This record gives sequence, structure tokens and C-alpha cells, in this order.
Amino acid sequence: MTHKTEKIMKYGIIGTGAIGGYYGAKLARAGHDVHFLLHSDYDHVCASGLRVDSCDGDFLLEQVNAYASPADMPLCDVVLVGLKSVNNSLLPELLRPLLHSRTLVVLIQNGIGLEADLQARMPGLWLAAGLAFICSAKTGPGHIVHQFYGNINIGNYSCPETSLVSAVVEDFRGAGVGAAEVEYEEARWKKAVWNMPFNGLTVALDTQTDRLLACPSTMALVREMMMEVVGAAGALGVGGVTEAFADKMIRNTLSMPSYSPSMKLDYDNRRPMEIEYLYTRPIAEARRIGFEMPRLSMLEAELRFRSGQSPE
Repeated sequence: MTHKTEKIMKYGIIGTGAIGGYYGAKLARAGHDVHFLLHSDYDHVCASGLRVDSCDGDFLLEQVNAYASPADMPLCDVVLVGLKSVNNSLLPELLRPLLHSRTLVVLIQNGIGLEADLQARMPGLWLAAGLAFICSAKTGPGHIVHQFYGNINIGNYSCPETSLVSAVVEDFRGAGVGAAEVEYEEARWKKAVWNMPFNGLTVALDTQTDRLLACPSTMALVREMMMEVVGAAGALGVGGVTEAFADKMIRNTLSMPSYSPSMKLDYDNRRPMEIEYLYTRPIAEARRIGFEMPRLSMLEAELRFRSGQSPE
């Protein structure tokens, strides 16, 4: 059953960093009712606003609906989660004060299995995946630098009102963000085609994306890893994740400026890396139906070593 969404929706942002901060700021700048949960930079944003230095044009949100606690936030129609997945154990506590019976929660996070795990903890929650194709970083308190790209795809996971998902896509488009509604499983695995090689290799080899592709040996390795993801998706019955798509991802990355993916930034700043959902879960999903991902399994072990964890 669908329901036409006509009212102006109230948005909540959980995780006002490089991703949540950017998309939330774009929506707020376009006149949407957006409420931001902040942690370490709450005082700074209250005093000085939220700054976005963007390849599409810099701007400053001088007046920000900023909160230090979710308990102080209003009920929201849509909650965009930009929190790193290593903190997902906190999500039920963070989300509950914002939810009414028809709230849609969009996980703008990397990896496989995110929605299934949160759904198991919060049955009945309306969930969608947000797949961000963007180069951005939080460089200081209330300061986001957007370098390249910026589109977002939304894949419905468990929202019974499909018009609500469509309304979110239209709100993004109206805010100047390229957005599309996509099939959930295909979208998650397509994002993994890029994420699994580049996030881990930049950590393991202490480099950036452009240098990986400038060396013929590591460019070949990137493509081989991409093809492991393509093969796993095919074995799992996920359509649309093809060799041609992998080649497109390489071409797109060649056109980007020198870039450190989120996992490299986390490692360099001594923050926990998102190994579980980016590597362990997709590798386990593929192995469950008899498909092995040997290069990516080795990369996972190297990342676990780097993070001080033992591979299982």
C-alpha cells in the first residue's frame, strides 16, 4: 500500500560528519526542516554554524538546528544516519527519541548486512539504504570539505510506503543533489565493488586512490578484487553487478582527484575501521553459498592485523 506524501518533511541527522553533515546541510540550505545531532563540535556549530567547502560552491549554514542529545530532538519523518557502522550498537538508543509510527530511517553507511542487523534489533522499523557516491571529509569542527561527485541512491529495504522513499529522492533533487531510487540488493553490492578494493588497499599500502591506479600492478589488483565482488553478487543472485560496472568504477576513479577513502582517514586518525560490514559480512555471505573471495579475504586479514584484531 502506498500513501501520497504531501507535507514538508522533518529530517533528523544522526552523525553530522562528512556524509550526514553534507547531505543534511544541502537539505537545510534548500529550506527543509533539518535537525542535526552533534557530539564534539556541538558548541562550535551553535556559535559559528556548519560550513561546507564544496566543488559545487561553498556555503555556510549560519543558523543550525543543533542538538547534543537525541532526547532533545523532535520527532522526525526521515532520519539520515551518517554514523560510522562501528557505532551501530548505539543506534536503537539514538533513534528511538526521533521515531513516530511512520518514520523512515536511511542508513547512509558502507557495507553489507547493515539493514538486516538493525531490523533484527528494531522490528517494524522502516528502513532504506543510502548509497552515497561522494568524495568528502570532515576537516574540523563544523567544517566539511566536498571534493568531488555527490550523488546519492536510495534503496528501499522495509518501508511499506514506497511514496515516502520517492519523496526523499525528490527532496534531495530539489536541494541540488543527484538522487535516484534503486533496487536495494543491487545497490548495496554495487557500492561494494568500489568500497572493498579501495578502502582496504589504501590502508594496507598506505596510499591514495590515484596512486593505486597509476601503478599497473595495483590497478590490476583493484580490478581483480572488483571482479570477486561481481562474482559474489552473481552467485548470490543479485542482478546488475557486472564486469562493465566494475570497469566504469575504475574509469570514474581515474577522473577523481587524489583521494583517501573513509577507512584510510579512520586508520590515519587512529579510529576503528569498518571491517565487519565492509569485509567480514560480504565475504561470509558469499562463502555461505560456496563462493570464495580469496584476495579480499587476504585484505581483510591484513586490515584485522592493522587494527589489532585477529582474523577469525
